[in-house]
Amino acid sequence: MMSRPRPNLFLVGSMKSGTSSLHAYLGTHPMVFMTVDPKEPTYFLRREQLLDVFLGGEKRGYWRSEERYLELFAKAGDAPVVGEASANYGRLHRVKGVPQRIAKFDLDARIILIMRDPVERTISHYWYMVQFFGERRDILTAIHEEPDYTDTSYCAIQLRPYLETFGARNVKTLTMEALRDQPRKTMADVFRWLGVDDSFVPPNFDQRINEAPSLVTQVRGFGLLHKFRHSNLWNEIGSNVPTGIRPCVRGFSERNVARKEIDMTPVKRYLRPMQCEQTQELTELLGHDFPERTSLYAEA
Repeated sequence: MMSRPRPNLFLVGSMKSGTSSLHAYLGTHPMVFMTVDPKEPTYFLRREQLLDVFLGGEKRGYWRSEERYLELFAKAGDAPVVGEASANYGRLHRVKGVPQRIAKFDLDARIILIMRDPVERTISHYWYMVQFFGERRDILTAIHEEPDYTDTSYCAIQLRPYLETFGARNVKTLTMEALRDQPRKTMADVFRWLGVDDSFVPPNFDQRINEAPSLVTQVRGFGLLHKFRHSNLWNEIGSNVPTGIRPCVRGFSERNVARKEIDMTPVKRYLRPMQCEQTQELTELLGHDFPERTSLYAEA
């Protein structure tokens, strides 16, 4: 009787650093199976952690049992590399114990962490929260008041526990900038590390997944009217509101923001000293620097 396929590759983040694109490229290789629906099962977070950082993951319920989790890989066949990509595995400042739980599942697992210029990643994280989670503060206020924005960019503290748990041989790091600028070379290197045919060229290099739109919708004020517009009560009575009034209600509850029209100079000036220091820690951890981080090292 054949054993059930089990994942042996985990793409652990970082959030807003090209994880979705890397997942898509990996999944095209004939010797690699990656979960698609869902892409992020986030099985190795405890339920209380999911409630904190990924409510959608809690609702999917893969945390309930290993058997249910393994059903996601039933179609992997005899693929030597079987993987999943859950970016919240790379938020260890908020979700403790993930590397240890993966190691208990498979001590020989392969781990990939894709990283990004921390200045750009932090800014992208903010717009993601605006777009999907009702972040209504201006970006400088939000970054000052919510450490998660900068802590998620602190790759050294996310990476070190994986290196300590799995060893450098089983942990692969790469950058979003390398994947963007040299996709063939970067993916060939990843495939070589995985022990699969490194001459394979993913056919979807022109595909960019989860890129932030140029225009995002931001909640106004304290968000009370926005919550009302997305409540069950509004769903019941909204159709009775005159058509001409509905846009006014929307206009009072939210506004469209063109991201490129927001001056990020003060934000970048605030982030650079902190994130230069954090990148130096990452450099010492990995033994190489990151000249591709142009926003981080820019003078203006």
